[in-house]
Amino acid sequence: MTGRRADGYHLLDSLAVFPQVGDELRAWPAPALSLAVEGPFGAAIGESADNLVLRAARALAGQAGIGMGARLLLTKNLPVASGIGGGSADAAATLRLLARMWKLGPTVVDLSAAAFALGADVPVCLDSRTARMGGVGESIEPGPLLPPAGIVLINPGEPVATAEVFAARHGAFSATADLPDGWHDVATMAADLRALRNDLQAPAIALCPAIGTALAALATSPDCLLARMSGSGATCFGLFPTPEAARQAVERMRTLGWWGWGGALTERLGVE
Repeated sequence: MTGRRADGYHLLDSLAVFPQVGDELRAWPAPALSLAVEGPFGAAIGESADNLVLRAARALAGQAGIGMGARLLLTKNLPVASGIGGGSADAAATLRLLARMWKLGPTVVDLSAAAFALGADVPVCLDSRTARMGGVGESIEPGPLLPPAGIVLINPGEPVATAEVFAARHGAFSATADLPDGWHDVATMAADLRALRNDLQAPAIALCPAIGTALAALATSPDCLLARMSGSGATCFGLFPTPEAARQAVERMRTLGWWGWGGALTERLGVE
């Protein structure tokens, strides 16, 4: 983070990437809006009327001034409150999917404005491309070109409240990172990122020591080039030389009982 506004919102300097793992959302025409949730982490969020998917659907319908509905089915594959933008990506997917199904072109609705009203991380998820996020999330620029690499995501199974982590953060803010236009290899990328920090990592560990345990497990895993916490936690990530090395690392850590995923660090997640 690079600072804090007078209204209390923190200013971000984040690199957002989109490996090919996520929740799944499907929609069918219906008289009214409804949501069903399934999947490994479906029970953790339920079918609450305040679910971010339903909020996105209602916001889109309201902006377009239409009374159309949809039957939505969310398969929740990612842990809840885990610092990897799962809920934000679900909201962005809702906007894209329903805008297409309801035939709402850019002259009818402004998806970017609708996304930002739903949360700081939602706009960057609309396009799902590597990006630099600034401001409070509204400033989005193309990110550096990523090299072929592997990435591991590990979550120790303890949700962390974002507001509590931000409230626990103290001390100086970080300077804006100076990143290249791209990296030719993952070792150079890891070295550049190693010189930077996640300002929320220390307060998150103080609130949830399991994050520190997960980071240590990643950092000591064979071939791991960099281990850091993602966002406000509790998910941590590790960079590896290849997708296969990342998959092998996840298999070795499954005995710890954590959620994990390993694969390629890719430029784009399918959003069609």
